[in-house]
Amino acid sequence: MPTKAERRVPLPAGLLPLLSQKELETYYGVSDWTVRQWIEAGMPREPFGARGFRFDLDKVRDWMAEHGEQLAASA
Repeated sequence: MPTKAERRVPLPAGLLPLLSQKELETYYGVSDWTVRQWIEAGMPREPFGARGFRFDLDKVRDWMAEHGEQLAASA
């Protein structure tokens, strides 16, 4: 039986899933505190479920490109 990692298939071109906060933390290698600071600074997020939210990685990347210097200076 294949392992979970072996069952992964690439997504079709142009289709990226919305990431949870934990997945975003892992992607950028930062803590939950850091992501919360980014949210307070205006990082884009998408409504998800009744009260939750997720992150569109393309929008986050664009936001990081615009605000990266400001975030680094405040760290």
